[in-house]
Amino acid sequence: MLYPKSFHGPLLAALCLVAAPVLAQPTFGNPSPNAGSSTSQQANAAADAAAYKEVDYVNKAKRGPALVVIPGEVKSNNANFIQKFGPNNIADYGELELSQANFPVLERANLGNLLQEVSLAYNLGDAQQARKTMQMGKLKTTKWVVKFDILKAEQIAENRKGFDGRAMGGLIGMVGGFGSAAAGHVTSSVQTQEATSVWLIGMRYKIMDANTTEQIAQGYKELKMEVGANATSVMGVSEGAKGGVGLDTMVQRLVQTAVWEIDSRYK
Repeated sequence: MLYPKSFHGPLLAALCLVAAPVLAQPTFGNPSPNAGSSTSQQANAAADAAAYKEVDYVNKAKRGPALVVIPGEVKSNNANFIQKFGPNNIADYGELELSQANFPVLERANLGNLLQEVSLAYNLGDAQQARKTMQMGKLKTTKWVVKFDILKAEQIAENRKGFDGRAMGGLIGMVGGFGSAAAGHVTSSVQTQEATSVWLIGMRYKIMDANTTEQIAQGYKELKMEVGANATSVMGVSEGAKGGVGLDTMVQRLVQTAVWEIDSRYK
């Protein structure tokens, strides 16, 4: 069939779309010697529960104000948390999630030496310095300055329980008889341990006007982090498990929770 020349372009484009292959998401192998075993399945199930999941931000179809995320503060006294996290780590998560919520984000890496001046101006509430700084380069289009602070990271609860069969096994063996001795031996070999600790981690976010340094909004989010371990040993056969959401994942989830509120309430 012959088509007019004016039709050839759209027709060719349509044919290309039809012929274009559908690209699948990358998949990777598992070189572990335990792949597919019961321990592998349990460990992978726990890892899947803690893996990163994208948030469906309710207003992501609406473009938000242009913004800059400045490093916040880590005010927790917990040594483990302070050693692991700095303000820049948290700001990285903030840039990622705000971008996914359709906020135009000027990345801190593009600010260079200006980042320190910007951070100082807004942390001190120096409106004059802020206005001066925001007239430079790409900062002219910035409407908001956002920061995320960790206010709390503490272990608030810990619970342990266990069973050591040696005492009971000895008591059973004292009753007498071959059967009692065998039962006592088996009971003596039974040992179980279980421990669970729960942390509370709290994050505050602040939204400031880029020109005046005035606070537009703030909020506070707090999530629980549970870490657990258990072990069982019977007649030399042992089984154990250990896991929980780590500090990295908790910080990212807190940022996601905060960005969800910013997206839904302040766009």
